Amino acid sequence: MKFFIDTANLNEINEAHDLGILDGVTTNPSLMAKEGISGDSNILKHYSEICNIVDGDVSAEVISTDFDGMIREGKILSDLNSKIVVKVPMIKDGVKAIKYFSNHNIRTNCTLVFSVGQALLAAKAGATYVSPFIGRLDDISNDGLNLIKEIKDVYSNYNYQTEILAASIRNTMHIINCAKIGADVITSPLESILGLLSHPLTDSGLEKFLSDYNKGK
Repeated sequence: MKFFIDTANLNEINEAHDLGILDGVTTNPSLMAKEGISGDSNILKHYSEICNIVDGDVSAEVISTDFDGMIREGKILSDLNSKIVVKVPMIKDGVKAIKYFSNHNIRTNCTLVFSVGQALLAAKAGATYVSPFIGRLDDISNDGLNLIKEIKDVYSNYNYQTEILAASIRNTMHIINCAKIGADVITSPLESILGLLSHPLTDSGLEKFLSDYNKGK
């Protein structure tokens, strides 16, 4: 399973990269705004800076909701760097745009997916990634993890090559359960990824090792 970090914060991206487990980055307008980044030129510059850190894919989101606007923005984003994957919303014109991009060898990430039907349309249109938002489904008392399983079953039935990118990860257990189900990718805040490091027996074991070593000095 690939690990993406869901942020626009360069310090967090560098930290995840230095840890040696970073496979890519996802961003969106809200994450850019959180870092105080606005304006087209500044946003494009920031995407380039992220690409300079990351070895893998960087999802960069279009703002337009009409077909022509998405195509125009997507071309600008894809021309920035070969690592860029154009992030397109799951709407009618978004599906049309994904098909256009697929026909022109531009990789895409279909975002804001909340159902198997939506994931099926994205795969048929040729999306590189599909992003089911499992945390937001949990928020309305639906089973986000079950959606990952159902999409995986459907994709397996027809050998779709679209990768399942589990998004809206809220905690470390989300990551573990996505791995158990077989999600291709998770995108998560750094905090949830670092949570995988933690176990009380690791802490107590290390404390004892160090204590025993110091006794022998």
